[in-house]
Amino acid sequence: MTQDTFVGIDVSKDTLDVHLLPTHRRHQCSNSPADIQTLAAQLLALTPSLIVLEATGGYQAQLAAILYDRGLPVTVVNPRQVRDFARASGQLAKTDRIDAELLAKFAQRMQPPLRELGDENDRTIKAWVNRRRQLLDMHTAESNRLGQARDKVVLASIRSILQLIEAQLKDTDHTIDQFIRQSPLWLEKATLLDSVPGVGPATIRSLLAHLPELGRLNRRQISALVGVAPMNDDSGKRGGYRAIRGGRTDVRNALYMAALVATRYNPRIRSHYQRLVASGKKKLVALIACMHKLLIILNAMIKTNQPWRCQMP
Repeated sequence: MTQDTFVGIDVSKDTLDVHLLPTHRRHQCSNSPADIQTLAAQLLALTPSLIVLEATGGYQAQLAAILYDRGLPVTVVNPRQVRDFARASGQLAKTDRIDAELLAKFAQRMQPPLRELGDENDRTIKAWVNRRRQLLDMHTAESNRLGQARDKVVLASIRSILQLIEAQLKDTDHTIDQFIRQSPLWLEKATLLDSVPGVGPATIRSLLAHLPELGRLNRRQISALVGVAPMNDDSGKRGGYRAIRGGRTDVRNALYMAALVATRYNPRIRSHYQRLVASGKKKLVALIACMHKLLIILNAMIKTNQPWRCQMP
């Protein structure tokens, strides 16, 4: 009987270390388009059950996209999950070859679900949304420096940088909106999402880029995927504090801001928030519950292709 093949690939800026299980074959190549295409052809011939990569600051993006486009079962996992798996396995040493083997073992034993990477257009809009977040981070950093600077020359420099970043943000928003308008599917989803009080352009862009599964999963699955389903922390007679963790940080951050606005301007979310606070829940706990509620509503809207109604579940 043929055994399933699991592949772990450790990605760095310049090289890829590949490990196959159960054969323990190893391979190293450069992280270049030509070598990745050759690697993809070799992996296609092996028909692997699963290929696992770590998210490594973007260095994995080209590899993941090429493997995905060739029809290979590839998924990109959170490095924290792999580190936790390594500690649980007693694996403390760390080299590129060891990490590749660890990723292959993680694939074999944990079998994480495949994540849809989308087509080239999907990845392009995701790249632009990520760039927008980077620009916002830079704007925040320069704004903080502006409040601390006293020298006139330094103040002028900071203001000049802020003007440049603001211009870049405007151009980036225009580019993203163009991509959305050019895609009938994205435009339809964006129009539905825009009908919800509290959900603005930034949230819509983040949902389209980072949550392509919206509308395709049930309420439990989408909540777990994003990381807004509270996790129990109970042991014996102790009832621990329930908290959210894991999931997709970019989507969760966007939902946080949308829920914050919705508690004031969305009658469905506002009443939910007020009811929770009145029952004694902390405001942050109530707001997280509103994030969860809002996500369930958005998922139902996309699934049923129905615009906002105050009576949404």
